[in-house]
Amino acid sequence: MFDPATITTTLAKLNALAGGLFLLTAFALVATRQVLACLRIYIAQSVLLALSAVFLGTLHGSVHLFFVAAITLASKSILIPRTLRRTVGQDIYARREISQILNVPMSLLIAVAIAFVAYAVATPLLTFSVDPYESINLPIGIAGLFLGAYTICVRREAIPQLIGILAMENGAFFAGVSIAPGLPLIAELAAAFDVMIIALVMGLLTRKIHEYMGTTTVGEMTSLREE
Repeated sequence: MFDPATITTTLAKLNALAGGLFLLTAFALVATRQVLACLRIYIAQSVLLALSAVFLGTLHGSVHLFFVAAITLASKSILIPRTLRRTVGQDIYARREISQILNVPMSLLIAVAIAFVAYAVATPLLTFSVDPYESINLPIGIAGLFLGAYTICVRREAIPQLIGILAMENGAFFAGVSIAPGLPLIAELAAAFDVMIIALVMGLLTRKIHEYMGTTTVGEMTSLREE
């Protein structure tokens, strides 16, 4: 028989490892200059979110978190990427580089500073925490939320900005699985459905704009006028 304390310690360490890798994917989204690579990083980030939900679900004995993990894998790792690949033209993904405001080294320096700010924001919240696992998920989730928002700000392309929005949602859920392990299944289903609709609408809109304008650079879309 396995020692329950050993199992608990192992699961906690695995959750911390998943959290560290989750944070690395948030930095990778900032550093990556290819659209297809951004989408693959988002898939990896979603898988890590699902793994964290599994680990915490086992630690808390929460069936809800297992449903969260299953829905996350199905929607964010499979359905949303396939939706974006089908609705957005392949030529957009074939582009080598994403247009962005700052170069990669400067963006990473700012991203590190944002991560420290996220930990500073999370520290006062942890003083009221009774769950030891929140000390891992809450600051990393907030950092993922902030870094996703930063990605939106520095990228000029529509699809990378959409992936930044999806990464923000991943960050919020990464923190949420530790704060509310008993999250009702209907809430996760509603959130997954909303994200799917957003991805579908934005993908179709981006494709039509690309066909009309020949670009998905947001700054150049100001030339669109209603006739």
